[in-house]
Amino acid sequence: MTSDRDTTVDDLKASAARFCDERDWGQFHNPKDLAIGIASEAGELLEIFRFKTSEEVGELMLGHRMEDVRDELADVLYFVLRFSQVTGIDLSAALEDKLAKNALRYPADKVRGDNRKYEEYLTHP
Repeated sequence: MTSDRDTTVDDLKASAARFCDERDWGQFHNPKDLAIGIASEAGELLEIFRFKTSEEVGELMLGHRMEDVRDELADVLYFVLRFSQVTGIDLSAALEDKLAKNALRYPADKVRGDNRKYEEYLTHP
């Protein structure tokens, strides 16, 4: 069994590509359909938590539904990996770039403990 510690993003992309190649699914994996897949699978993950209280979510995460959460999260990751392969997006670079942009939008000394969007705290400090 693999783990995050010993698996690279490239390893994950290769696994997703192999899975698709074995099934000849590349023909269905254009950016639009992969983006739909990301949103659809994220929706399925969200559905597990819909209308749950914080207490119910805590129980869910420790109970039998945890496997469902794990599976849906894996489905989201699969589509993210495939999207990045098809479009040539380097996920590590994209994340680092986005974190740098967000660091400018959300300076830690100004937003610590505040979860508002940056437009909100700029206009209503």
